[in-house]
Amino acid sequence: MKVLITGASSYVGASIYSRLKDKYSVVGTYNSHKLFPELEFLDITNEQNVRDFILRKKPDVIIHVAANASGSWCEKNPEQAIAINQNGTRYLVDSANQVNSKVILISTFAVANTDSLYSRTKIASEQYVKEVKAGYVIIRPSLIIGFSPNTTNDRPFNRFLKNIVDGVPAVYDTSWRFQPTWLRHLNEVIEEILKREIINETIPISVPELRTRYEIAMDILPKFNIKVTPEDKQDMQPTFSQNLSKLRELGMPEYTYEEMIAGIVEEIKDYLKNR
Repeated sequence: MKVLITGASSYVGASIYSRLKDKYSVVGTYNSHKLFPELEFLDITNEQNVRDFILRKKPDVIIHVAANASGSWCEKNPEQAIAINQNGTRYLVDSANQVNSKVILISTFAVANTDSLYSRTKIASEQYVKEVKAGYVIIRPSLIIGFSPNTTNDRPFNRFLKNIVDGVPAVYDTSWRFQPTWLRHLNEVIEEILKREIINETIPISVPELRTRYEIAMDILPKFNIKVTPEDKQDMQPTFSQNLSKLRELGMPEYTYEEMIAGIVEEIKDYLKNR
């Protein structure tokens, strides 16, 4: 099976790429940061570049990760946000249909919030992906935590590493509650989709429990002798409880919050041992 992963240098994409590259014939792409030397350049905002690349590679499956997931950045840069998150997906789908590729889209639980430009671009992306003739799977994670080979992107888990390794003060928000998604869990679901050739499904992925960033930090960082300070940032993002029944219906892996935390603590220990 030939698998193309867009955004393979990103926090999420690098994890997916490193998990799959020894199991399938995998091509990973990058745009501005080449995390792995074998990655190939792809500008998903350039329709001709996307078409030429996919017609040349002819992947069986495209895992579309490339996006800008910063809600604040999208609000400040609306044209670029639409170009990357929305139009890039449309170009990818059009090209996938020319070579009969399946598409797995990494979307977001935030599609429930239509007040956000980021969310609206991902809603549009989901609609485009449903036009894939060879079949699609939409994955909807929540806020993602867990180890990735990309330890530099400003993501919640990488902030934990900075607290531990660089001594950055651990100050975390107490206001917004959400169901976190373990990055390893997301990877395991993708592997099941590839092995079982699951198509035309939308799969929310997270743990069932609601937590704040502060609560997560408190369950991880004190184990590494890091003091955590609470801060009420008055984050007004709505709280969404995802219906996770699709995981059970499809016989996919499921994790509790406690299992996720235990796994993440082990990931950090391994990272510190091997760095």
